Amino acid sequence: MNNILKVALRLNGLRSILNPVKNNAYSSVNQQRQFARNLWYMSNSQNHTGFFKEVEHNQLCSCGCGNKRGSHTKAEKQLIEFLTEEILAERKAQKVKTIPSEIDGFKASLKGAEVTLTKDAGEEKIKITFNVNHSVDTDIEPEVSEKMDKPELGELKSKPGFKVELIRDKTTVSLLCSFVVSDEDQYNQEEAYNDVFSIDEISIYDGEWNENIYSASGEVLDTYLYDLLMNYLEDKGISNEFVEKLSNFSTAYEHSAYIGLLEGLSKFVSRK
Repeated sequence: MNNILKVALRLNGLRSILNPVKNNAYSSVNQQRQFARNLWYMSNSQNHTGFFKEVEHNQLCSCGCGNKRGSHTKAEKQLIEFLTEEILAERKAQKVKTIPSEIDGFKASLKGAEVTLTKDAGEEKIKITFNVNHSVDTDIEPEVSEKMDKPELGELKSKPGFKVELIRDKTTVSLLCSFVVSDEDQYNQEEAYNDVFSIDEISIYDGEWNENIYSASGEVLDTYLYDLLMNYLEDKGISNEFVEKLSNFSTAYEHSAYIGLLEGLSKFVSRK
């Protein structure tokens, strides 16, 4: 009896599908088709939302680069994660956000790692050039203790060697200078020099410089002549105070360039 009832129910259901009038079966079929189309459209749409967006997000690389999962090696992932944290830390430690356009009347021109400072002084043009590459050193010696996990470094300062050119007409007086390395044990306090920079070399020439131009080392100059040249530079505005400002400028610019290097490396490794 149960089997006969089941067959009857199946036949009744079949009739309701075949007959578009009874039970509005035709309308029901259309609704089912429309629902199927909606599912197909959602699964193939370019603008995924809801559940589909979550699935797509889960396929992204865990390093945060935005690429698909598995597109980077383990070394690349570790490097990207470190660079992300390092860039944030360096930006937080950055003291100067905007590089000044001049120092004490000297206009600054930046080209890669090279910096040029120029100032017109009557009939003369004063030109100072330096490069920030390999110019950074700690301001003080690191403190080392057995209780420390690592030594505490002093403030990083950029102290590049710089060239001063005094140009009048076609003649140029060129002086190569460098920062003085302070060492309290090297001199007695009474004999120590107060200058923060020194003259390493001097030359004079007409037109463009070439390797045949004679240059004299600052170490062989007469002591009195050397002091007079230092006074001469101070008279031109290149004093101890100015050179300290030059160091601060170089430190800020070098730090900015370093952050730019980290960002470029991060983009390269993450393939953005």
